[in-house]
Parts: sequence; C-alpha cells; structure tokens
Amino acid sequence: MHPALLTFRLFQAENPLRNAAGIFILTTFFYFVGAELRLVEALSLFWPLNGVMAGVFARYAYLNRIHYYAVSYVAMLVYDVVTTSWGMASLIINLSNMVFIVTVALLVLRDKRMLKKTPDPLNALRLFNYCLIAALLCALLGAVGSVGIDSQTFWPLFADWFSEQFSTGVLIVPCMLTVSVPVKQIRLRPERLLPVLALIVSVMASVVIGGAGSLAFPLPALIWCAVRYSLPATCLLTFITGAAEVILVANGIINIAVAAPLSTPMMFSARLGIATMAICPIMVSVSMAAINSLIQQVSLRADYDFLTQVYSRSGLYEALKEEETHRHSRYLTVMLLDIDYFKNINDNYGHECGDRVLAVFARQVRNVVGEDGLVARMGGEEFAVVVYSEDAKHGVELAERIRVTIAHHPFTWRQQTLFLTVSIGLGSGRPGARQLTEVFNKLLAEADDHLYRSKKAGRNRTSAHFPDEQA
Repeated sequence: MHPALLTFRLFQAENPLRNAAGIFILTTFFYFVGAELRLVEALSLFWPLNGVMAGVFARYAYLNRIHYYAVSYVAMLVYDVVTTSWGMASLIINLSNMVFIVTVALLVLRDKRMLKKTPDPLNALRLFNYCLIAALLCALLGAVGSVGIDSQTFWPLFADWFSEQFSTGVLIVPCMLTVSVPVKQIRLRPERLLPVLALIVSVMASVVIGGAGSLAFPLPALIWCAVRYSLPATCLLTFITGAAEVILVANGIINIAVAAPLSTPMMFSARLGIATMAICPIMVSVSMAAINSLIQQVSLRADYDFLTQVYSRSGLYEALKEEETHRHSRYLTVMLLDIDYFKNINDNYGHECGDRVLAVFARQVRNVVGEDGLVARMGGEEFAVVVYSEDAKHGVELAERIRVTIAHHPFTWRQQTLFLTVSIGLGSGRPGARQLTEVFNKLLAEADDHLYRSKKAGRNRTSAHFPDEQA
C-alpha cells in the first residue's frame, strides 16, 4: 500500500472548507450513481447515496453540524436542477433523503456517546432497527413528494421507497462504518478464497434455479465469510452480494416471480428478504470480533503479570517458543533476580508497599534491559531476565548494571525513603541445535544455583560461572 494512500484523509476536523467540498463531491457522485440506476420499470432500483452519507456523518462526529448537512442537501438540489424538471417536488424528495441520513447518523452517534464502541450482536441489531426507523420516515416524506411526478398512488410509492431505503441502508451503512485501508500487505492464500468462491457459486445458483427461496442461497457462504474474514471484509462482501441480488432481481436475471411478471409487491418482498439476510452475517462477524477480542484479553492476562506489567512465567515460555523460529548463534544468558529482604518490607510497611516495590523494581529492570531481552516475574519477589549477548561476560555486565541501578534508586513510600538491593544469579551458554526452552530450563537451573551463592555470600551481588573462573 502506497504511503500517500495511508495518510490521505478526505475530511479533517480543522478544515471546514475541505469538509464542505468533500461532502458536496460525495453527495453529487452518489446521487449520479443512484440516478443512473433509478428506474427499472418504474421501480427505484438502488439508491446508495443515503446509506453512504449516513455512514460518513456517523463515522466522523465532527461533521455532525447543520451547515454540513445543508451542504449535502444543496448538492442534491443542484443536481436535480441540472438534470430534472421536478421543480418544487425536488425540495420534498431530497428532504426525505436528508431525513434518512440525519436519523441514522444521530442514532449511531448516540450509541457512540453511550460508550458502546465494542462490536457485539446487539449493535448490529440496533443498526438494523435504526435503518428501519429512518426508512419509514424517509418513505413517508418521499412518497408524498413523488406522487406529483409518478403515475403511482401513495401506498405503492411508500412501499417502493421504504423497501429500497431499508435494504440499501442495511447493506451500506455497516460497510461505511467499518471500512478501512489495510495497514499491511495482505497475502492471499488459495484456501483463504474458498468462502468467496462459495459466495460466487451460490449467487450463480440463485440465477439458475430462481424462485423466492433462491435469494437465501448466499447466506451460508456469507456466514462462512463472517467466520473466516474480518468485520470490514464481511460487511463489504455482504454489501456486494445484496446489491448484486437487488440488481439481478430487478432485471429479471434472478427470476423470483417464476410464472408471473415481476411486480412492485414482489420487489418489495425481495428487498426486505435481502435486507434480513444481510444482517445475519454481520451479526456473526461482530460476534466473532467480540470473541477474538475476549480471547486476546484472556491471553494477555495469562501471559503478563498484572501487578508488574512484565511477562508471567507461562508468558515467558510462550515468548521463548516464538523465539525458537529464529536461530541465534550468540550466547543466551538467563538471570534470576531476587529482591533482598523483601519479606521485611511486607512485614514492616504492609503488602500495599510491597506491591508498589515490585512494580517499581520491574520497571527499573525493564528500563535497563530495554529491547535486548525479556523480563518476567517468576513468582513472589523473584524475576527472570533472558538476553542474547556476545559472550557470557556481556551478560554479567548487564546484570551488574541492573544491580547497581536498583541499589541507587530511592523508593519513596509515605514520606519514607527505602533503598532496595537485589541478588542475581546467571547461567549462560549457546542454544545450539536444541530446543530453546530446553536450553532455557538448563540455564535457569544454573542461574538458580548461582543466585543461592549470591545470597550465601552476603546478598547484593552477582554470581556466574565462567569456563576458567568463578565470579
């Protein structure tokens, strides 16, 4: 993806003129698209404008201003003045479009203000209901305005307006709210395309078989897409499928009427069926997004120590398993660190102070180690550091920097200053061809032995083994 595409933004909160121009251009473009598809045997075929603009105003809260809505309305009127002879009826018809746009945008923004940002099935159902309410209001006004320029009476027009606005809203608004530019290159494997292939085959089956039930043929494939793909991708595929079905039905390519000619009631039913079908994969997709988010949170809680914000013991092993995919020829150094006389801190100052000491200690160790290694809390006041170094001596030097940093860092607790010391034991060696976790376990046992020697020698020191000498 080109960097310019990643940084380009059509709308900017600090640039009202740019925003107004963007709204005018978008409104004009999608009005043109809808106008080109407007009539098929006196039926409104597909009108993407309202769904697109409702999504835009809902997505960018700073556009939710009356003057921006006015710009969109004026763009509609200008287009009608240039391309139609509707006269005053255009005021009412385009006002009905604005009713849909404003209603959906305000209801979605209301959800955001209530801090309901996490995707879940209830949000999908609410969006379904919002499009329903907006379509009813839009249809009432639109049917009134269309009576004078259309040969049909109010109720057929109302049914046509409602079904079209509702179906396109359900298809387009979720897409507009979730669409995003991929931040990394997507690698498409053949097996990843199977749900899309199944979707194409199901639509083709709808064309071949026909009948009212054929509109539901793509549903299993869409649910498969919802399980395998991201929420934005699912919404996009659902929109493309639903829009394709509407167009195919309206042109008689999907023959839902069988022996009878396509009529307004049949088109009404087809649109509502497609809209109802479209909500199912979106509900599945938001459910999957919520489940994946929960799994990620549980995984983070299992892999990280909540108090100190470093790896937990199990998290350290998981990180080492990931490191096994990268071969290293350098030394692996494992350190075991134990805060000296930590029990006295808990006994004399309380466990709250002890928790604060652990958190500050872990932060100081992380600052010294930086990106060069892994830090984990193994339990209680015992921590482990795993680093790759040029040689065993380099590992000892890093351990000494940790020890000196801790010894010189004052810790304040309720107007009292405490100084900590730490005993460190090291184990070093080359990973070789063995599993990294196996090497780690061996070096951990070695580090534990040297930690015991540090404590026995008077604490606040580093102990390690060299081939020719004992430190």
